[in-house]
Amino acid sequence: MFKRFALPLLLALSAGGAMAQSYPARPVTLVVGFPPGGGADAVARIVADKVGKILGQPLLVDNRPGAGTTLASEHVARAAPDGYTLLLGSANIYGSDQLLYKSARYDGARNFTGITRWSSAPMLLAVRKDFPGQGVGDLVALARSQPDKLSYSSSGAGVITHLATLSFAGASGGLRMLHVPFKGGAPSIQAVAAGDVDLTFGTPPSVLPLAQAGKLRMLAVSTAERSPLFPDLPGMKESGVPGFDYTFWFGLFAPAGLPEEVARKLFDASTKALEDPDVKARLAKQGNLAAPSASLEEFRAWALKEGQESKALTQRSGAGLQ
Repeated sequence: MFKRFALPLLLALSAGGAMAQSYPARPVTLVVGFPPGGGADAVARIVADKVGKILGQPLLVDNRPGAGTTLASEHVARAAPDGYTLLLGSANIYGSDQLLYKSARYDGARNFTGITRWSSAPMLLAVRKDFPGQGVGDLVALARSQPDKLSYSSSGAGVITHLATLSFAGASGGLRMLHVPFKGGAPSIQAVAAGDVDLTFGTPPSVLPLAQAGKLRMLAVSTAERSPLFPDLPGMKESGVPGFDYTFWFGLFAPAGLPEEVARKLFDASTKALEDPDVKARLAKQGNLAAPSASLEEFRAWALKEGQESKALTQRSGAGLQ
């Protein structure tokens, strides 16, 4: 009996070890659920470029926006667990997606292999350049006095830019504002710059170029305290919204069933890439901190906890199934 089960197990372990030794033997695809030009795309390209050089094969970014980020996540969840199709993902794969999109049939814990966190950053509260107010307090007062009149954009229902604003509205006493979703961070922030919507919580790579060009204004960071990345912007505590503290992160995931040896190889390459001074500087220029996880196990436990918290926020938000 033992021999009957032991031989297949030994063969599987041997195959996994052999695969890890030769991996990667061809280019690797990194799927991103946002279009080019947004925050996720910037993180993906900066880190993937260095990881590919370390591994000896390029990591090719494949932008697959739509239905939040579920089209990209669904694609990777169904891919072969061979390490050649990866996902730049975040907490939403652990439950928020399933609450918001009928097409999301995957489960973050069951259908993905977590590898490591790549980046962490505050979001930036931005308003159109002619917005009639100078700070967060003015925005809150205006929204309270005119329910459902102010509009805010997001990169899709249920994704970080949407949830951040919902959380802000709740922490500010239940503000009512009109949600205008887009397919990606770039068109979302462009709508603010064009004056088509009043405000948004955007990722730094999306917001900064337009703010520096004078096409919109930044009011605050989404964290309770000031961020070392943006020392001139107030945090939410000093802005009068002490109950609001929101950061976003991106991590590397693979389909479930990825051999642990391959996961370890991707973890080690990511860690080395994120310790590189040039990568750190390029991420910081985009408003992101390099944030490698301590271990595979630490990232998996942390991401699951983050996902559960994100799911609870989505449930409280009242956002409907699409």
